[in-house]
Amino acid sequence: MTPADTENPSRTYEVRTYGCQMNVHDSERLSGLLEGAGLARKAEADDDEVADVVVFNTCAVRENADNKLYGNLGMLKSVKDRRPGMQIAVGGCLAQKDRETILKKAPWVDVVFGTHNIGSLPALLDRAEHNQKAELEILESLDVFPSTLPTRRELVYAGWVSISVGCNNTCTFCIVPALRGKERDRRPGEILAEIEALVADGAIEVTLLGQNVNSYGVEFGDKLAFGKLLRACGEIEGLERVRFTSPHPAAFTDDVIEAMAETANVMPQLHMPLQSGSDKVLKDMRRSYRSKKFLGILDKVRTRIPQAAITTDIIVGFPGETEEDFQATLDVVEASRFSTAFTFQYSKRPGTPAAELPEQLPKAVVQERFERLTALQDCIAKEENAKQLGRTVEVMVTEQSGRKSEETHRLAGRAQDQRLVHFSVPQGAEQPRPGDLVTVPITEAAAFHLVSDPTLEEYSLRRSRAGDAWDRAQAESCAVPAAGSGGAASRTNLGMPTLKARS
Repeated sequence: MTPADTENPSRTYEVRTYGCQMNVHDSERLSGLLEGAGLARKAEADDDEVADVVVFNTCAVRENADNKLYGNLGMLKSVKDRRPGMQIAVGGCLAQKDRETILKKAPWVDVVFGTHNIGSLPALLDRAEHNQKAELEILESLDVFPSTLPTRRELVYAGWVSISVGCNNTCTFCIVPALRGKERDRRPGEILAEIEALVADGAIEVTLLGQNVNSYGVEFGDKLAFGKLLRACGEIEGLERVRFTSPHPAAFTDDVIEAMAETANVMPQLHMPLQSGSDKVLKDMRRSYRSKKFLGILDKVRTRIPQAAITTDIIVGFPGETEEDFQATLDVVEASRFSTAFTFQYSKRPGTPAAELPEQLPKAVVQERFERLTALQDCIAKEENAKQLGRTVEVMVTEQSGRKSEETHRLAGRAQDQRLVHFSVPQGAEQPRPGDLVTVPITEAAAFHLVSDPTLEEYSLRRSRAGDAWDRAQAESCAVPAAGSGGAASRTNLGMPTLKARS
């Protein structure tokens, strides 16, 4: 570094993400835009330092989303008072909803931008700095499809790929359609080209992403488009694992099930949001399916893909939910045998039809039902995981090894059905890299994970292109060439961030 560089080092940035996978994917775009503008990502080791530019990518789904945002903004005010050149930006769904309110409550914020114009962030930051005043820009419809923007991905072995944005459904509890707009579909060729580019850079897994992935094609009039897209993914050489989230039961067709069963690299895993097992509550939610249809989909999937692991979303305490309604949810959960459930207590969100419904339930009632539901699901998850004992599974190794890894000396990864597996490497065996694949027997099962402690004979390692890409990325970050990499380091990091989930 030259003396001039020492006096004026690169400005740093940090993106703080809340909410769904779509927000996580948008944050990868925001990071890519900021790096393209010359900023450097704040080092993880600098936990005590605040970046020069802090971006909040917000969620508006949960009740405490705004409290969390304003609490964090408040903590940064004193930092900014000491560092006049620091900038704070707020984007995402809460920014799209609250708009001027953010600047009224936190006038030290420099930029507020919406879900439809994330590509404007660098220009808005420059404008705010030049004009010495806050910039607010909220578009009512999509300006540029996010996947055309530069990306800074977190990991090398896997990646999100958006196939659509927005949603045409009108669920009464959900504010997302009002904030993300009507569904917009990418053309199949654009999606496949992005996947091929990821694979060329070393990724072996992709997750197709949309608010309602299985309605893909509605914009250009092809009801079978999503099944065709899955089959086309099966033709991409080097792509080993394909996943997708989240589908809607009302639009889930037999053709998609057939495509999943017939396409080798589509993984035996399905996230199918239930929301409620009560037909009355489903009607009040404007969910255009009933419990019989939902269970019928699961039966068809398991008939064609017997080893499939099925996960779900459930809301407890929707307005007007009776004990009988809640029992119907417990009955469907018992029948469905989910491997994991993302369970939520209903949050009253201003701007949604459900917020105006009568019979909003007392917190104590919702809490008690929530605890009963999670106790049942935890028991089912443990029983379903116990069925994996003795099975041999292929695990893709991840960078995250778990809280107890130093104590257990185990690594971690995901099986093909997306179950989390903690595994040990036998003495004398070769250590895998993130992105490599190991084949191991399941020796222990818990509610939230599986364990494998294989013998040397039971352990098999397959070094992958993704592992090679991880080596190159590590070498690039340390400014040293990767041994045996056979080429220049990749400039694009690829990956799927880890989200906490409850089984």
